[in-house]
Amino acid sequence: MNSNKVAIVTGSTHGIGKAIALELAKIGFKLIINGASTPELPESYHDQLKEIYGIDSKENYMYIRADVSDKDSRKNLIESVKDKFGRIDVLINNAGVAPKERKDILESSEESFEWVVRVNLQGPYFLSQTVANWMIELKKSLSGEYEPYIINISSISSFASSPNRGEYCISKAGMTMMTKLFADRLSEFNIQVFEIQPGIIKTSMTERVTEKYDKLIEEGLTPIKRWGVPEDVAKAVSAIVCGKLPFSTGEVLHVDGGFHLYRL
Repeated sequence: MNSNKVAIVTGSTHGIGKAIALELAKIGFKLIINGASTPELPESYHDQLKEIYGIDSKENYMYIRADVSDKDSRKNLIESVKDKFGRIDVLINNAGVAPKERKDILESSEESFEWVVRVNLQGPYFLSQTVANWMIELKKSLSGEYEPYIINISSISSFASSPNRGEYCISKAGMTMMTKLFADRLSEFNIQVFEIQPGIIKTSMTERVTEKYDKLIEEGLTPIKRWGVPEDVAKAVSAIVCGKLPFSTGEVLHVDGGFHLYRL
């Protein structure tokens, strides 16, 4: 792996995003770690990166606090990357939120809808727009080894109905179309775009429904009878950025234990 390659992973202070960041570090990427609410990375995170990168680890990554739903924050994020690394090879749109309060679609508020869609869809859409234009410029200035990717982390909620969190489902369904649109538009520049749809993954977001999903998984909700873990998603990202899918774009990778299968 070219040690000059640089990846932005939004929402990567914990959970799936952190697992993706660490996996990319292991295969030689320099990292932009991002979060909206974390003032600075905990020392334990730095220690993990130092173990991967070695003594000069902080030359290989930076933490940028930025809210992807905010235009100025997105601008600052990209300008900081340009200043430190001067290039971008991979954008992972992972940052996302669930509704602060689960409410039936007959009762949910416009405020909740707007907040969730702004973070989960509008922010990634316009961040991808900015990064894609920079990638097109880099295609002209860098050698033939430059192979950029945009990867959107969505959810099985993009197709599975949950009427008590409709705004989340709609934001993820929109990300599926966003993937198709960017894959189509960027194909002429040989910029591949993918979507990964995680299923039931053991993270802080799913802690409060552990008992429910333990029971459903045991009863056969997923053909593979176990919870997913963040590292499952990270390995799918690794396969993409290592060039294992050279004749694909706009593709959805299901990391859901087979949940998406229609079964009789």
